[in-house]
Amino acid sequence: MSAIRFDIDQWQAWAPGRTCQDDWSSWACASQWQDDPEAQPDVSFLPAMQRRRLSRLARMVFAVARPLAEGQPPMPFVYASRHGETTRNFALLSDLAEQQPLSPTQFSLSVHNAIVGLWSIFQSDTSEMTAIAAEGDGLEHAVLEAGMLLNEGAPAVLLVIAEESPPDAYRPWIDENTPYALALRLTKGNSWQLQLQASEDLAPQPHEPHALQLIRALLHDHSQFTHHWKTRKWNWQRTR
Repeated sequence: MSAIRFDIDQWQAWAPGRTCQDDWSSWACASQWQDDPEAQPDVSFLPAMQRRRLSRLARMVFAVARPLAEGQPPMPFVYASRHGETTRNFALLSDLAEQQPLSPTQFSLSVHNAIVGLWSIFQSDTSEMTAIAAEGDGLEHAVLEAGMLLNEGAPAVLLVIAEESPPDAYRPWIDENTPYALALRLTKGNSWQLQLQASEDLAPQPHEPHALQLIRALLHDHSQFTHHWKTRKWNWQRTR
């Protein structure tokens, strides 16, 4: 596959205890991670009624996306999550198991593209919105989608990848238990390139999500690194 080229104009990330780049720099040096299920990102910019409707996952997405969109013209939005609103879906399944009536609002907000729909409404932005449900290399698939939008003429694309801690019942089957959200504003350029290389050998499971590895590379100015997922090898290169 030919390389996708782009610039990372700005980035923003959130996780429990990590709300600014200084926090992330400390994490990158110490590599310590503690989840606080009570921690909530600051979404005070949202109307109270809208805040109440959002899950923590949705709040994470809005918290990292808003600083990158503020003061900018409308732009396409690419959202990626491997598990999406698993917590909300599990609550609905639990209600079904207990023969309780389902909330239409909760159901409508449980689908994978609900977050981008809410973002479009909040921003009054009718630009193209894409929701991707990928595997452990969802970051790279989202970058490919954003790269194609840039090639089609979009001056900038907002990309957000986010994951929430799964309900305890799912933990034996879900390896990724790290809650985080990362937003990238991608623009046309050549300072970064991403290329997919196929491999016949299965790669070992990464010790942390690809998005967190990218944050580490951004903070440490790594010029080249590789992400593996199954038989896919993603080569990242910073050219300047």
